[in-house]
Amino acid sequence: MNYHISSSGKNFHNAISPEQLEQVMEAISDGRYSWACVLILRFVGYNPLHFIPQRTYSRLIKDNSQVSNSSISTKNQSQANIKSSVNSSSGQASSRVLNMLKNLNY
Repeated sequence: MNYHISSSGKNFHNAISPEQLEQVMEAISDGRYSWACVLILRFVGYNPLHFIPQRTYSRLIKDNSQVSNSSISTKNQSQANIKSSVNSSSGQASSRVLNMLKNLNY
């Protein structure tokens, strides 16, 4: 089987931003491989519906919108914990804040 891939003007090395790559890597590390494929297709400019059935795509969108909402709430909770630590007057609070920031990749 031979596939001919036309060389378009796109440079795929720069097609995905660091934030988008982070989303793909997070999906892969969470074991959500189908979602990672959908993200890659979207980010490089393809319509995922040209490659997967509508029903599968709809299920992936639904499942991963719930995952993203829960990860946003977890991130917001972590940020609230950081703010409360900053408001604390003890010296240990600042080291705790630095450790939390390292864990959140700030």
